Amino acid sequence: MIGSLPLYLLFAYFGRFDLARPTLVSLAMVAIVIAMRWKLRRHAWFWGTMVILGALHLPLILFVPWTTRWIPAFVIIPIGIADLYVMLWVVSVVGKFMEGSETSGGERPSGGWPPSGSV
Repeated sequence: MIGSLPLYLLFAYFGRFDLARPTLVSLAMVAIVIAMRWKLRRHAWFWGTMVILGALHLPLILFVPWTTRWIPAFVIIPIGIADLYVMLWVVSVVGKFMEGSETSGGERPSGGWPPSGSV
């Protein structure tokens, strides 16, 4: 809570306190995806995907009417988990696509058929 205080103060200063909670939840979900897929940090496509996913959260934050009233955690948590699963799925699909494009450069992937010594 202390770490999120500067974000809340920033939004309060600009008069958009209603955007603080959705921004914090979005940032938290993107950070969790990055932490869960940290082994992919050396791939440029991973960071490009994370930037695009973060940018896709902006219209959600800016154009949905948010409230400053109290919302129970059991309402917010399922939305955050659904967002988390969608982002993990996107990273997985992009990873499989990028992995496939790396091996399609004329090279046969290891473990392919026929075995290397049989031809």
